[in-house]
Amino acid sequence: MTSTAKSSWSRTRHTGAAAVALTAAVALLAGCSSDGTSDDPLAGEKADAGTVVVGSNNFAESTLLADIYGEALKAKGLKVTYKHNIGSRETTYGLMKNGSVTVLPEYNGSLLAYLDSGAEQKSAEAVNEAVRAKLDEKLTLLDSSPAEDKDSVSVNAETAEKYKLTSSSTLADLKEIAPDLVIGGSPEFQTRQQGLKGLKSVYGLEFKSFKALDAGGPLTQAALADNTVQAADIFTTDPTIVKEKFVVLKDPENLFGFANVTPLVHKDGLPQKGVDALNEVSAKLDTKTLLDLDAQVQLEKKDPLDVAKEWLKSAGLL
Repeated sequence: MTSTAKSSWSRTRHTGAAAVALTAAVALLAGCSSDGTSDDPLAGEKADAGTVVVGSNNFAESTLLADIYGEALKAKGLKVTYKHNIGSRETTYGLMKNGSVTVLPEYNGSLLAYLDSGAEQKSAEAVNEAVRAKLDEKLTLLDSSPAEDKDSVSVNAETAEKYKLTSSSTLADLKEIAPDLVIGGSPEFQTRQQGLKGLKSVYGLEFKSFKALDAGGPLTQAALADNTVQAADIFTTDPTIVKEKFVVLKDPENLFGFANVTPLVHKDGLPQKGVDALNEVSAKLDTKTLLDLDAQVQLEKKDPLDVAKEWLKSAGLL
């Protein structure tokens, strides 16, 4: 199965909300960096020699991942500073190019969609090769982790119990029961290939009906939780999955493309021991782990830095 990067990626949280991104960009232009200094990172000022600047986009998971990267680098003796909640990819990519930010947690398929909206996504490895070919020459991707934050079809606990669906079940397992289920998602989900069209053409799924809600947000979460819909488009690391005991169905044909958590780095700013440290993080971070860490931050309200350190310790990386 070949996916094209142009459909659902434009609406995921990986791009950041437009209003928040605009606010962040205005703050940056006004000289208000996340560490409280008056430096303007958009002016092209590079990080101090020997200092690795780890950035994050303006959503909770990105901040958590940045803390994981930064603390892993510190454990190797590197000097690290943070620039959290920068904003949209348009802003962060510029900061990466000019050296204001050294390391940024990215999502390989989403980054490819930004760099080449028409690119095909045949495998995670192929996506990374395509990204590297399109990146500014000063930048590169390190190893991708198995952890993915992407669209999925998830069912609620009641539906999972009724039809004996588990975390090992796939979208193909819905073929016989889809006519009994109402599915929910953003209005665009009804007409996109990475939506109802693809679910029908790839997996042969035809649902009882579709309910227009939002893009994996509170309306969709609530409708799935109260059984207004029995299946819905939910992001794979959404903490609501843990809270409401939703079951995420596997997508073996990769209809929803790839969104592997992957470090984007400025080549000149990260020594080899830093590269090795981040690759070690990627090797140990999977989707189930990231979902659990997100739940700790977003549901249990733990400090993301504390969560990052605790996981690194448990993984033998700190």
